[in-house]
Amino acid sequence: MRTSNPTLSDTVFQRSRTGHAADGVMTLNGTVLKTAILTLLLVTSATFSWKIGVGENAPSWFSTALIGSLIGCLVLLLIITFKPATAPALAPVYALSNGFVVGAISSMYEAKFGGIVLSAVMLTCGILFALLAAYSTGLIKPSENFKLGVIAATGGIALFYLASIVLGMFGIHIPLRYDNSWIGIAFSGFVVVIAALNLVLDFDFIENGCAAGAPKHMEWYAAFGLLVTLVWLYLEILRLLAKLRSRD
Repeated sequence: MRTSNPTLSDTVFQRSRTGHAADGVMTLNGTVLKTAILTLLLVTSATFSWKIGVGENAPSWFSTALIGSLIGCLVLLLIITFKPATAPALAPVYALSNGFVVGAISSMYEAKFGGIVLSAVMLTCGILFALLAAYSTGLIKPSENFKLGVIAATGGIALFYLASIVLGMFGIHIPLRYDNSWIGIAFSGFVVVIAALNLVLDFDFIENGCAAGAPKHMEWYAAFGLLVTLVWLYLEILRLLAKLRSRD
């Protein structure tokens, strides 16, 4: 059972066997409920930061809160990833922190390209439900080669983003990530496809986890991992749409 989402990897269930009997077992309905709760928390927090806005109209404390939320997201991501048992307590906090950041980013895009956020949300939801339907009906079944391909592509994208961030600190900018040329647009389209395919691997991970009788707290962990993928997909769609709109 492989997934390129670092929060949903093969070793997670092995690390989470402690306390299995006390927790109960992971179920699909329980995972869906936890995913809905985390999504609601994220949307609520994003709406709050969206209404506050960014730029000249934002209150003085907003930038500090935004930086704090971003750092909090990274710290919580690492803690939950390596300590799945903390997911029931920390995943909701992560969703709130992540939502604050996503709302601020969305507000900036919306200020420049009116209506782009609604389009990105609709596309993200459409891709999610389309892939879920395809997976549920058996139209898509991730083979080992499929999984390895998605894992390799996701790893390559992660290394590219990391390199662009490090080089950016030294004033060296890689245009491919933000460039609105057709090559830049094709790159963003490729990243969107890979992010979407990660959803298929996440569905497979959740199904196998339920079948294996994983501990009950893994419902929160699986919901957290799925949320990570969904946010990534949404942000990449937002970037792709922005590139396309900037060419008009």
